[in-house]
Amino acid sequence: MKMTFRWYGQDDPVTLTYIKQIPNVTGVVSAIYDIPVGEVWPLERIQELKEVVNQAGLELEVIESVPVHEDIKLKRGDYQRYIDNYKQTIKNLSKCGIKCICYNFMPVFDWTRSSIDHLLEDGSQALVYYKNEVDKLDPTKLTLPGWDASYSPEEVTELIEAYQQLGEEGLWKNLQYFIEEIIPVASSCDVNMAIHPDDPPWSIFGIPRIVTNEENLDRFLSLYDDTHHGLTLCSGSLGCATFNDMPHLIRKYGKQKRIHFAHVRNIKILEDGSFEESAHYSSCGSLDMVEMMKAYIETGFDGYIRPDHGRMIWGETGKPGYGLYDRALGAMYLGGIIDALKGK
Repeated sequence: MKMTFRWYGQDDPVTLTYIKQIPNVTGVVSAIYDIPVGEVWPLERIQELKEVVNQAGLELEVIESVPVHEDIKLKRGDYQRYIDNYKQTIKNLSKCGIKCICYNFMPVFDWTRSSIDHLLEDGSQALVYYKNEVDKLDPTKLTLPGWDASYSPEEVTELIEAYQQLGEEGLWKNLQYFIEEIIPVASSCDVNMAIHPDDPPWSIFGIPRIVTNEENLDRFLSLYDDTHHGLTLCSGSLGCATFNDMPHLIRKYGKQKRIHFAHVRNIKILEDGSFEESAHYSSCGSLDMVEMMKAYIETGFDGYIRPDHGRMIWGETGKPGYGLYDRALGAMYLGGIIDALKGK
């Protein structure tokens, strides 16, 4: 498996030079962040991004993410044009050597937290999801790193209402149409499409969420019989729900060769179902990191892996969840587990 690190481009305070110094990291996953959602990613812009990464001595084989326009998810307005644009972006990425594309089908909001700088007992700061606080949030005023911040409060309200009317089955139907459109293109380009689970894996603000558990992962994979149609298996999103057994999911979908990208991090689940993002170290949270890595090795996983969100430690400031130090510790911890399990 290839250890990678998320990089947010030239404006990221975590530079490629720093990432290159993490011993077991061979590449970064990134994206082009200034292209409006739904528009084609120009070939020359992709080439420029790849050249910058390669010049730093790192690989760029995974894009995280190519956003899916809300019109596609709702199958309204200009949805077909946006799907055609998405197909062209897949082709352009393939021409530049991209082998895996991470995306999600979460309505309106990507990952959701109640706080992005909660002070933990050890003095570090972390992303947390406290249910009682989320219930009090105004969804029209929320913003988190990586979100599309182009919507006005009025537009967010309209979108929420549209998804509430669409419901889960309507969202499934639109997802199936999207998959049937893009996977033949991805397959012909030999690009793996890896959907990211909903984070958290339950409905928020009355909006349907469908990529949430084993039953729904089975349903998702059954939408198209092609191994290019697969998963970004994120332990931080699926793992924050006690109904998801992460080692089991890894073994099941790993044997099917449907896991293309692994996001690995720990979560501390609280009594009421809330959770805190913790250090990767197993005893710091609720997930068995050794057992998860054992499952990846047993199933012969040879795809891409990255330490996911990290705490802010040692006085670091930057993009919440995406500082250097704790994620680098996570990469080294995971690398150590892998070496130990392989008997190196």
